[in-house]
Amino acid sequence: MSTVLFYTSPARGHLYPMMDLALALRARGARVVVQTLAAEKAAVEAAGVEHRPLDPAIEALPLDDWKGTNPLDAMRRTLARWVERAPLEVEDLRGAIRDVRPDALLVDINALGAGALAEVAGLPWASHLPYVLPVPSHDAPAFGPGLPPPAGWVGRLRDQLLWTVQGWAARGPLAPYQRLRAELGAVPVSGFHELFTRPPVLLHRTAEPFEYPRADWPANVVHLGPGLWAPPEAPPPRLAEMPGPRTLVSVSTEHQDDTPIVHAALAGLADGPGSLVVTTAAHDTAAFSSPNPRVWVTRFLSHAAVMGHVDLVVTHGGMGTTQRALAAGVPLVVVPWGRDQLETARRVEHCGAGVMLPRGSLSPSSLRAAVEKARGMREGARRVATAFAAAGGAEAGLAWVDGVLPRSGGVVAAAGGGAP
Repeated sequence: MSTVLFYTSPARGHLYPMMDLALALRARGARVVVQTLAAEKAAVEAAGVEHRPLDPAIEALPLDDWKGTNPLDAMRRTLARWVERAPLEVEDLRGAIRDVRPDALLVDINALGAGALAEVAGLPWASHLPYVLPVPSHDAPAFGPGLPPPAGWVGRLRDQLLWTVQGWAARGPLAPYQRLRAELGAVPVSGFHELFTRPPVLLHRTAEPFEYPRADWPANVVHLGPGLWAPPEAPPPRLAEMPGPRTLVSVSTEHQDDTPIVHAALAGLADGPGSLVVTTAAHDTAAFSSPNPRVWVTRFLSHAAVMGHVDLVVTHGGMGTTQRALAAGVPLVVVPWGRDQLETARRVEHCGAGVMLPRGSLSPSSLRAAVEKARGMREGARRVATAFAAAGGAEAGLAWVDGVLPRSGGVVAAAGGGAP
């Protein structure tokens, strides 16, 4: 029986999108071990695969990019935290390789230390990318500010300058990582962008036309479409009692200062048509209230269970929520708050599946106007849903694993034989 070890960064939004591939491998006869958040043990094991916890010291280093004073500062903070985790990930993955003895590795792209070790471990490996690709392109804009695709030489010059500035800003945070790579015997990376082109295969959990079409995709990129797995849960009975149209408001599960989205929704949408379902995630519900019986505020709600029962989504722009809505043909209003969310929001707008409302323009009235406009964009969301379904999903990912385990006949034959 072949064994595949999945290694994630400490984020549920990086675990769930790759669980469909883990389950597909398990169904084909492989032994699958997922090393991830300790709190996800029950969910992972209930799905039928083995769980191995991350080193608690890694989980104790959450992202603090939301403290950044500008986008470049936020990027530097993100890289610095990834690099701070990297030595811990090296030892964590090294121990897992010793104990699990995998035949192949699948490593979260944000786990820089695990990725560096994978390069020198002598095992077949790939990386998993659950957000849009931050690599320069002739066809796509510079990553970060949420700019539209370049139009002519002026737009390409704009993007070249921005990429240059970002490369300069990344050098400082990446310096300790370069030293770690040298200690491991891995060749240095030329800059931030090579973190994404270095893996032999990059399983990308999105697809065109949500992702900007490119004629120059890096050779290692394989588009699978979104990973939509979530622990199974029935739609809550209360949802059926709420009148349509139903609007779901969702903010980040990882802490960032995005509570103004909830406040604007409660002030601007509660008295509108239909009903409002608000999930506060990282924020305590005690900070929010509404006397309106058509408003339901709760901390957590399975978006997988409710997405087919809502008509529109208002979100901060996390890839998980955004792509789950689009996969269900549900249009969105995206109020990007940080991280990669400006890029996510611009893509929603560009493919005609919703409205991008800048953070600085957020108010009850502007949100209400954006919602009214987005309600007429369901056809764009349906086009994206069709493309996502055609991308191949976990089945397309299986082709990589079968290709790197030829000695045991790939995962297809794994149940009938053992790896040598």
